[in-house]
Amino acid sequence: MIFFVLTSMLSLSVFSQNAPFYPKIEEYKHFSIFKRNDTVNYHIYSKKELKETDGIILFIHGSGARPLFSITEENGSTNIESSVPFNLEKIPETFAFVLVSKKCIPFLVENKNFEIPKCFYENEGLDYRVWQYNEVINQITKKQIKNPKKLIVIGHSEGSTVAAKLGTINKKITHIGYWSGGGNTQYYDFALFIRKELNEGKIDEETAKQRLESLFAKIKEIEAEPNSISKFWLGNTYRRWSQFSESPVESLLKIDIPIFFAFGAKDVSVPIESALIIPIEFIRNQKDNLTFRLYPDYDHSFNKIPTNYNENRESRWMNVFDEFMEWTNKSLPALR
Repeated sequence: MIFFVLTSMLSLSVFSQNAPFYPKIEEYKHFSIFKRNDTVNYHIYSKKELKETDGIILFIHGSGARPLFSITEENGSTNIESSVPFNLEKIPETFAFVLVSKKCIPFLVENKNFEIPKCFYENEGLDYRVWQYNEVINQITKKQIKNPKKLIVIGHSEGSTVAAKLGTINKKITHIGYWSGGGNTQYYDFALFIRKELNEGKIDEETAKQRLESLFAKIKEIEAEPNSISKFWLGNTYRRWSQFSESPVESLLKIDIPIFFAFGAKDVSVPIESALIIPIEFIRNQKDNLTFRLYPDYDHSFNKIPTNYNENRESRWMNVFDEFMEWTNKSLPALR
């Protein structure tokens, strides 16, 4: 039996899958870009030869330093841990599906614990990830899939912030999927969570006040040492928090191509109050290139949350993807 574990920012989803949903790890082709004394590794899955494809789907996964795939074989079972929750059978035949490895993080590890290298922490940041993906897009469209009819970028969780900023600088992108991301700086999201706990009666006003004061003190401490990779908060370096402190809505408002914003109302990693800022700001700025889909029963990773003990947690990631791809077929323009 194959067990497929999906991981994303502050969220873990576990479910077993049978053979048709195997992630086809061995079918990816691997490429590298050497630039600025750096190396960017990217990986392409395609049902056809690249020269026969005319579309690109670029997936930007969330936070953390995990390899894209980790395989462990034990007691006759194969366990696959991944931040790539796609059924590749549903990728259209004319599209290439593209992943990019984070700095110093391998595509795959097998039967071993992965120790995070220092060079990952030294380069972890929004602008660096945007630079990586921009270089990958430029190389693919120059050398491998010239003049694609569609160049679709999907960013999930932390990756949504990357997708938003990437959309402001790369003019080859035709459609953006902004999935499970907020509109505010992540710092503000933590303040929202504290007030939500108060409103739900989980804490009292004095506790909320103390926790807010502690939060403000921590943010001040992080911003006083914004490049520190030796100090951590909630599993991430100070550098990471500071580097991702921008408000994504500011980038999104600069984009004129179609944007599909998908958000699960049961998300406990990003407060819905932060997400709702985005459609409101698009209306306020009289921009009509945003499609907002709120899924009442879905969590951060688009799992359907059980309503009773007789139901199981069910992944609906590919349902969202199917709707998204149908939307791209109806949402123009072509390349700018």
